[in-house]
Amino acid sequence: MLKNKKKSKAKHRRQSKNWNTYKTQSNSIVNQIFWVIQRLSPSWQACIPIACLIVLSWGYVAVAQTPAPAGPTTTDLKVALDTLWVAIAAFLVFFMNAGFCMLETGLCRQKNAVNVLAKNLIVFALATVAFWAIGFGLMFGNGNDFIGLSGFFLQGPDNSPATGDAYKGVFSALNWTGVPLAAKFLFQLVFAGTAATIVSGAVAERIKFVDFLIFSLLLVGISYAITGHWIWGGGWLYKAGFFDFAGSTVVHSVGGWAALMGAALLGPRLGKYQDGQTVAIPGHNMSIATLGCLILWLGWFGFNPGSVMAADANAITHIALTTNMAGAVGGIAATITAWLYLGKPDLSMVINGILAGLVAVTAPCAYITIGSSFIIGLIAGVIVVFSVTFFDKIKIDDPVGAISVHLVCGIWGTLAVGLFAVGPGVANFPWYTEGLGPVRGLFAGGGLGQFFTQLIGVLSVGGMTVLLSTIFFLVLKATLGIRVSREEEIEGLDIGEHGMEAYSGFLKEADAGRFTEPSSPRGISQSGDLPTSL
Repeated sequence: MLKNKKKSKAKHRRQSKNWNTYKTQSNSIVNQIFWVIQRLSPSWQACIPIACLIVLSWGYVAVAQTPAPAGPTTTDLKVALDTLWVAIAAFLVFFMNAGFCMLETGLCRQKNAVNVLAKNLIVFALATVAFWAIGFGLMFGNGNDFIGLSGFFLQGPDNSPATGDAYKGVFSALNWTGVPLAAKFLFQLVFAGTAATIVSGAVAERIKFVDFLIFSLLLVGISYAITGHWIWGGGWLYKAGFFDFAGSTVVHSVGGWAALMGAALLGPRLGKYQDGQTVAIPGHNMSIATLGCLILWLGWFGFNPGSVMAADANAITHIALTTNMAGAVGGIAATITAWLYLGKPDLSMVINGILAGLVAVTAPCAYITIGSSFIIGLIAGVIVVFSVTFFDKIKIDDPVGAISVHLVCGIWGTLAVGLFAVGPGVANFPWYTEGLGPVRGLFAGGGLGQFFTQLIGVLSVGGMTVLLSTIFFLVLKATLGIRVSREEEIEGLDIGEHGMEAYSGFLKEADAGRFTEPSSPRGISQSGDLPTSL
């Protein structure tokens, strides 16, 4: 027992000695570390605790790391990218409303500036409600070959962005684009608003404000939607092989036909035509008119390339180039034509020439070469000058040339599809496959078949739009009267219709000093309404 105790004490002494030795060595190492640290500069000493925190954090992350969730699929990314492009294009087209505001206001007289601005501003608000409630359903809802019968108020089943046979819903006409329903509606809405805005310029300076509001609702909600269904809604013209890529007919000609009927039924402005002569009534601010043209030019890069409704790099860039080329050449052609025909390079003709080229290329922009867009813009720039003077000769008073730009050049652009379309299967047009575009046009080696199909579409849409627009205007004439009184027109619609001025405190133009007014202008009753017989 005593022997065991001695052994235990000896063992304890050895362990204590070893521990003291270890402790001495450890203290020596620590002292050495502290000595090294003390020799470091203050900056390096400050880095030591930061380094310790980083090491500790890495260790924690390594221990606590869990598998990351699966990222978006390629399909998800494509839908997101396509939707982003469609939204951006819609925003550009919406901004065209500012262009119409500036253009039409600048080309009209100072005393009517507020009225023109108010019409262009409120028309998109009205279009939004009308197209949401009824127009989108009539245009794109499932129905028959002539009209859509479902999808009103954006209601009904819809599994967008599914496409093709995978799509299940009430808007089958739009099952070719893989974006959500909200994106489809937004993009089509800004187009509908554009059609209504076109009418504003042609009836400016003499239409009652309330009548214009009501007509805009009827045009967007009913007339535009019905004819649009025939083409973009999978209706009978689409099945017949009619093609209008971005709306030379669907949007611009429809607005132009409605503008023509409005201008014809309203009659000319006081003093516009006297003794068989056309009296020029120049716009009051060509600076903002030019700004409006540039804004519209920019907006067309959403109007045409956006109609791809997908982020297709080849299609978007090609369409942007054909669009720009036609607008540029249209402006040049109109400048030269006006210089030779009218004696001066009229700025208003330059503006309308650019817009004429853009309108004309809107239908064929995805189906033609850049060279063809040059020719289309060239012809549009020439015919718009002669068209403006033609309508003056037949006493259709259009203060901004909207009928010549949107109707005449819209018709030309629609027919140009049948002349210049390259046909499906061309290597440089990978997006242009069988069934997604017109057959080869006349100048591309095809026959006249596509041209005649386009002509039938132009006449059909024009006939329906003229019929409905005439009915709308005549009903408004019989109930509210569509033209302001003679006194209001002389004083200016800003005061008569809105009780305010656009340029308060500035020198105003003489009310009646610019021209001699006939006692009873042709086609206008003293009450300021339509004549009793047409």
